[in-house]
Amino acid sequence: MKRRTFMRCAGCGLAAAAASQTSLLPEFLGGIQNACAFDYASRLSSVEARYYKKLDTGGVECELCPRHCLVTDMERGYCGVRENQGDVYKTLVYGLPCALNIDPIEKKPLYHFYPGTKALSLATAGCNVNCKFCQNWEISQSRPEQTDNLDIPPSDMIDICTGRNIPIIAYTYSEPVIFYEYMYDIADRGQKQGIKSVMITGGYIEEKPLAELLTRLDAVKVDLKSIREDYYRDIVGGELAPVLKRLEQIKNSGVWLELVYLVVPTLNDTAEEFVDLARWIKTNLGADTPIHFSRFHPQYLLRNLPPTPQKTLETAYDACRAEGLQFVYLGNVPGHPAESTYCPGCGETLIDRRGYTIRAYNLEANRCKYCSREIPGIF
Repeated sequence: MKRRTFMRCAGCGLAAAAASQTSLLPEFLGGIQNACAFDYASRLSSVEARYYKKLDTGGVECELCPRHCLVTDMERGYCGVRENQGDVYKTLVYGLPCALNIDPIEKKPLYHFYPGTKALSLATAGCNVNCKFCQNWEISQSRPEQTDNLDIPPSDMIDICTGRNIPIIAYTYSEPVIFYEYMYDIADRGQKQGIKSVMITGGYIEEKPLAELLTRLDAVKVDLKSIREDYYRDIVGGELAPVLKRLEQIKNSGVWLELVYLVVPTLNDTAEEFVDLARWIKTNLGADTPIHFSRFHPQYLLRNLPPTPQKTLETAYDACRAEGLQFVYLGNVPGHPAESTYCPGCGETLIDRRGYTIRAYNLEANRCKYCSREIPGIF
C-alpha cells in the first residue's frame, strides 16, 4: 500500500478492496466501512532472505528452520515462499499479506498479555509443516501466486496501527516463520514506536534466527501439537524435538510465552499424554506457564474425525491441574468456567471471560485484587 493511499484511507477508515479467496481477509478490515481500497500486489517480492548459505557445489541451504532445505537454482524450499534465484535466496512474500484483520488478543489465544486489547493480525501464504488438521490450510498450503495479496510494506503496517490506535501486531493464521524477514522488520519498526508484536507459531525454527527475533517480540504463543514424536512425524509433518528446544529458549529469554494444545480425538487425547505433557511443562517451562486446550473441529485432511468431546478437554484440564499447572484453559467451548483466570493463591476469579469477551477484571496491575498475589503475565 502506497503512503498516499494510506493517508487517503486514514480519513475515511481502513478497508480491503474485496474478500480474498481464503475468506480470512474481510471486505472491510475490522468492519470499518466507507473506506478506500488497499492496493493489491501484481507481483511477488524479491527481497534477499536471511539465514541461508551458498554451497560450494551450487545451490543454497536454508538455515531458518530444522528442515535445512537444499535448494537448486530457480527452485523453492518446502514452504513454497523462498526461492533460489542465481544462488541468492529470496523471500517471495515480503510486504505481501494475504490475510489481514483486527482481532481480540484473546483469539490468539493470549490470556496473560494485555487482556481486552485488539491486535492487527496478518499472514502470508505458506508454511513449513503440513498439519492434517489445519484450519487455515487454504493459505498455509498455498503458494503466493495462488492467494490475493495486499501490498503493505512494514512502515505502512505500523501506520495502520498508529492511525487506528491498535497497540499490538500479531503474526498469525499461517506460520510466521516463513515470512521471517517481513515479520522482523515490522516488529523492529513497531518496537521503536511502542507497538507490541506477538508471534503465533508452531515453533519450528532454528535457534539463531529465533534468538534474533526474540529481541523484537513481546510475546509468543506456541502450538505444541503433541508430546509424542510419532504424532509430529505422521500428523504434522515435522519433528517434536526442535520445538521443545525452542520452547525452552523462549521461556529463558524472558519473552512472554503461552501454549496451545489442539486435542484431536483418537490421535493425541489420552490421559497418559496429558500427564506427560503437564510434567514436561512443569519441569522445563514452569508451573505458571499458561496452557490452552483447544477443541478440534473436522478440517482439511481430518474430516473423518468428530469434534473433541468436552469431557476429553476436561480430562486434560484435570490432569494438568493435578500435576500442579496453575493456569489451564479450555478453548472453543464458550461459557465454560475454564475460560476464566483464577488466582492460584485464594482461588478468586481474576478475569471472567466468555468467548473473547471479558466480563469482569479483578487485577490491580499484575496482582490479585483479593489477596495481592502476583500473577505472571503482562497486564
